Amino acid sequence: MPDLPDVETLLDAAVRALDGARRDGQVAMAKAVTEAIEADEHLVVQAGTGTGKSLGYLVPAVRHALAEKTTVVVSTATIALQNQLVDRDLPRLAQALRPLLGREPTFAILKGRRNYLCRHRLDTAGADPDETELFDPRALSSLGRQVQRLHSWAEETVTGDRDELVPGVSDLAWRQVSVAANECMGAQACPFGTECFAEQARAETTEVDIVVTNHALLAIDAMQGYHLLPEHDLLLVDEAHELVDRVTSVATGALSEKAVATAAKRAARVCDVELTERLAETADGLSMIFTDAEPGRIDHIPEALAGAVASVRDAAHACVSSVGPENKNDPDAASARRFALAALEEVHRAAVRVLESFEPPLRDRQDVVWLAKGGRQAPSLHVAPLAVGGLLREKLFGDRTTVLTSATLALGGSFQSLAVQWGLGRERDQAPPPVPERSEGEPAPEAGAPGSATEGEPRWRGMDVGSPFDHARSGILYVAKHLPTPGRDGLDPRYLDEIAELIDAAGGRALGLFSSMRAASQATEELRERLDQPILCQGEDSTGQLVKEFAEDEATCLFGTLSLWQGVDVPGPSLQLVIVDRIPFPRPDDPLASARQRAVGAAGGNGFMAVAATHAALLLAQGTGRLLRSMSDKGVVAVLDPRLATARYGSFLRSSLPPYWGTTDPEVARAALRRLNEAAAPAAV
Repeated sequence: MPDLPDVETLLDAAVRALDGARRDGQVAMAKAVTEAIEADEHLVVQAGTGTGKSLGYLVPAVRHALAEKTTVVVSTATIALQNQLVDRDLPRLAQALRPLLGREPTFAILKGRRNYLCRHRLDTAGADPDETELFDPRALSSLGRQVQRLHSWAEETVTGDRDELVPGVSDLAWRQVSVAANECMGAQACPFGTECFAEQARAETTEVDIVVTNHALLAIDAMQGYHLLPEHDLLLVDEAHELVDRVTSVATGALSEKAVATAAKRAARVCDVELTERLAETADGLSMIFTDAEPGRIDHIPEALAGAVASVRDAAHACVSSVGPENKNDPDAASARRFALAALEEVHRAAVRVLESFEPPLRDRQDVVWLAKGGRQAPSLHVAPLAVGGLLREKLFGDRTTVLTSATLALGGSFQSLAVQWGLGRERDQAPPPVPERSEGEPAPEAGAPGSATEGEPRWRGMDVGSPFDHARSGILYVAKHLPTPGRDGLDPRYLDEIAELIDAAGGRALGLFSSMRAASQATEELRERLDQPILCQGEDSTGQLVKEFAEDEATCLFGTLSLWQGVDVPGPSLQLVIVDRIPFPRPDDPLASARQRAVGAAGGNGFMAVAATHAALLLAQGTGRLLRSMSDKGVVAVLDPRLATARYGSFLRSSLPPYWGTTDPEVARAALRRLNEAAAPAAV
């Protein structure tokens, strides 16, 4: 291939072709990614909203792939963002760069096996459903109709990708025609192996320039040894602020009555009946223990619970040991065997991990265990790692260049909080921190644990390329310093008064971000009686439909909780007020956050700042970032929690937010909203 144009030339061509404008931050980011590739070093880039970070990393990625005849992997937080890259960003970029590169860059999307229809599972759908007895006949009729629809769709689809099925089907219906990676018998043994949609998707990734995956699949590939991704020397992690949570989720095991009962039922087709009956009995025993146990973190396992978990472990192991060899001449039997082993091994692995987690002294443990129950949630025992930094350091940063980027990475003005969680060491050219003294016999903190640092960790460079938005001129950060500290008994009437006055001044146009669904529902119910503006509440329809209605009617308000903090992109006059009811600290009884906080304290660090404040800063930065989504947007972020202005940690949280102009005067905020409302009024007529 002839010499390729440099990255800046390619970026200019892409921007022109996409009718965009040159952005200094985007250029700086593209150059930094290129330098990181050439220097074989890791890079952390904060690129604020409006920077155009997708092009900032995709252009150097494409150039590297073509120059080195290799594949580059891009990972993002969700399947929806994967689809956006593959359906919108990459096709336009490939077409724009083709004249300069001599050929059109190629790309493919790779999702988890469960996202693809399994032809063999489809062929046997309904023969042995795991859950149908839990549903009434009407639900079963609906399930049958959905499975029939999937049969018809299977004759038409080219990809078998669930996201291409419109309208979609329920999760229960999809489980009847799909398999997880550990349930698949393999293409060679499967009678439909040559037609397997998941295998076809994976095959398409072996010869393309860019493979787009998601953080969960990236974690599965790294942790479970399936080697789903092609060999690559460059990994680009977009929405990197979500990486730790996604990896933690994949690394979390669960044990429940349902999981054990399902494993026993699947095993009944391939194991001795006495063994499967014994396993089913342990499910009943586990359920009895769960009924009397209190939910929450478990630091010292009660003898009865330990006995019940050990019974599950031993019974599952006995079933696994009794499963005979695979009969490759009988695909149905091979499939039943694989399904049974997958369920048995998952149950056995979770039980072993729960019991082993309690063996070391409390301060030396690497896992945390808790019981979740209450409401509609069936009781289940969970075990999760205290930190995933060691895993990430070994699997993601070992033998490749990794670029991590997001609009919100510099918490408290520094990348260090997230860098530690990722397992990265000191930033390049940064002096080593002092080594804290430890008492005799006290272990060093685990590498990658919040607040820890270990020699040999990967070095990296960080940069903030800023944002083209003039936050100080376009947005006001109003902190309601005069309000009382939020309590636990619902929204204080003074908070509701404040929200009502702000919305009235803005003429609607408000996104209410609440720390709980209870608070969002309370505000919706009470303010609908007091305000003329329509109020939508999360849960009343699909989130996508609610956001669509909110964007289309400037007078409408939308209230909700966690997913709205990160998932709303509404430029223009429909969103000119973002209301945050309280600083989004993790709940004090959150088992994982509290255990991580305690671990940091035991290692000599500040657990509150390393865990709770970092969590809150990240969510606040994401939530307040909903305000400005285009260059012409203006508005007010109203944080009702006075602690943002009065608490010692308030400066850390404020320095994590975009640099809005700040005030604690409610009349200043309301006057600004009234001016914006009056300016927008003619457009609304």
